[in-house]
Amino acid sequence: MSADLPFGFSVRAKVAALLAVAVLAGFGCSSGRGGSDVMAKVDGHKIYRADVDKYYSNQTSGSEQQPRGEQATSLRLSILTQMIDDELLMRRAEKLGLLATDDEVQRKLTEIKSPYTQEQFDQRLRDKKITVDDFKRDLRRSLTREKVLNKEITSKINISDQDITDYYNAHRTEFNLIEPQYHLAQIFVSPVPNPQVRNLQNSKAQNEADARKKIQMIANRLDAGEDFGTLALNYSEDNETSSSGGDLGFTPESSLRNTDPVTRDTVMKLKPGQYSPVITVGNPGSKQVYGFRIVKLVSKEPAGQRALNDPRVQQNIREQLRDRREQLLKAAYYEVLRDHARIENYYAQEVLDSTGTSK
Repeated sequence: MSADLPFGFSVRAKVAALLAVAVLAGFGCSSGRGGSDVMAKVDGHKIYRADVDKYYSNQTSGSEQQPRGEQATSLRLSILTQMIDDELLMRRAEKLGLLATDDEVQRKLTEIKSPYTQEQFDQRLRDKKITVDDFKRDLRRSLTREKVLNKEITSKINISDQDITDYYNAHRTEFNLIEPQYHLAQIFVSPVPNPQVRNLQNSKAQNEADARKKIQMIANRLDAGEDFGTLALNYSEDNETSSSGGDLGFTPESSLRNTDPVTRDTVMKLKPGQYSPVITVGNPGSKQVYGFRIVKLVSKEPAGQRALNDPRVQQNIREQLRDRREQLLKAAYYEVLRDHARIENYYAQEVLDSTGTSK
């Protein structure tokens, strides 16, 4: 959540937003072996500086502090490693006949564009300094990556009932809530425009009066029966939760008691499914207004031990075990791919040759 908000809720996973497709970045190198325009080769396939330079500004745009020195070099090495891994997967996809087709790419593009007008989508691309062709290329790589990893790894993972039972018995305390938990969501509007905010409508209040009008408009639409999550996606100015429909995840009652009194008292009076009236967030002493929010109580979990036969407990354990196993198998899979490929990382060699002073 925005750092200036006195609201101590942990944010869970974010829903994929428009440009959440992995766009990799990095700087080129000047190794004589690869040529000044080549950063690396994978089985003879070149990774060009011209391609990766195009996305460097994309990844670092909007950052108040640009990476420098060893931090920048480390970031470039990390990015290049990921690009090499992607190239390994593309080569594997060719052998397996799993390269994403033009139709698959177009369908995904249409799906991603659906919440936007053409003008809004084009502006998003301009903000990211990429073209439609760049975006489609990354879509193709992303879809291909998913197809290969699903066939080679994900589809082969099986979490048995015994696995779930064993995990539960070894981690019973994880499922013992010592206090009630509140699952919350919010729509937040700030009186100060934040360039980092990326709701679907790119909607930002310009001042306090504008923010008051905007939050009241949202409240009126909620009262008319519109969906809370959809309005959060389109209008919330909390850059950490707008893309997930305003979801703030679960917070224990003790943390809720430590937030601002107005929010705390309002939330604790709500019943699951209800949302609050407009709450003004500010400093009572200075009368400074930080923003306005509407909070929804999604659900409330009572304190106590959760039993193994609780479907939510089983699902939670299954997801944890699957995620851990998938990450382990992916790491091993990439190592095997590297063992069977010829990789020439000119930039890494340049960093070594320059004892870490390479730019």
